Amino acid sequence: MALILRGVMQSPVTPLKEDFSLDIPTYEKLVDFHVRTCATAISWPHHKAESHNLTKEERMRGAEATVNAVHGRVPVSIHVSSMSVEDAMDLAQHAQKIGADAIIAITPYFWAPSPDAIYDYFVRLGTSIDLPMIAYNSPAYLEGVEFTAELIERLLLRLPNLVAMKEASFNSEKFMEISRVALKVRPSFSIVAGVEFLAPSVPLGCVGSYSSAGAICPNLCTALFDACINGRSREARELQFKLAALWDLFRDQYPSSLKGGMVAMGRYVGPTRPPLPTASKEREALIAKKLEELGILDTEPHGW
Repeated sequence: MALILRGVMQSPVTPLKEDFSLDIPTYEKLVDFHVRTCATAISWPHHKAESHNLTKEERMRGAEATVNAVHGRVPVSIHVSSMSVEDAMDLAQHAQKIGADAIIAITPYFWAPSPDAIYDYFVRLGTSIDLPMIAYNSPAYLEGVEFTAELIERLLLRLPNLVAMKEASFNSEKFMEISRVALKVRPSFSIVAGVEFLAPSVPLGCVGSYSSAGAICPNLCTALFDACINGRSREARELQFKLAALWDLFRDQYPSSLKGGMVAMGRYVGPTRPPLPTASKEREALIAKKLEELGILDTEPHGW
């Protein structure tokens, strides 16, 4: 299990054509853009990639395109979470077959399973493959369904391929407790922040982030990580405030606002698949104005 996760990792959006079908050529350009602008890993399809609205077959096609476009330059993890355990296992086994470096999976959707049920789910999924596995904790997204420190300890003692967690509770107390227990059991365990809250997370053992704003401003995201990891706390605080303002902007009508912001950066990736809304021209203009006010338009790459 030599997978190394560190720095600003990207989870790309899913480009779509005007008929809402996958736009694989544009997706490959997007993945290449992320790698060229210093992404240290690629992980797809997270929820901002509209994973709920993609069929299993589309997710497999996109996973193949991800591995091909990255071409071994950085690690690739495939998000396999699904309503069906069997579909998640199919996606995980497909990820292994096509040469992905890891899988990532959130707690089961929709239901409110007990800790024992979550444990059983991850044991079943993790033992179905030989790849490293990354757990994904997002209690706000799943209405309180979450990993606890006790549950992570049980899973680490059972699953040698559980190597990391995307921790998106945005709760420093929970982050610290999971980090404390996980690193005691497995010192090599990596905890990755959801979105861009690096300034409060790096001191607690965070190794990087799965970026949201990286589709818009990869330079700013990398600068924040560098400031955090090198102990420049005053600089990190100011950069974190700027990224927090961007997150407030993007999470309104997420992920369509993110796609709307990419228009201002010259990286059009098409509409958002219903029932999610596509950013209106008025929304795109508002986002572009905010990006200009924050200095993003002058400091970040435009186009591909």
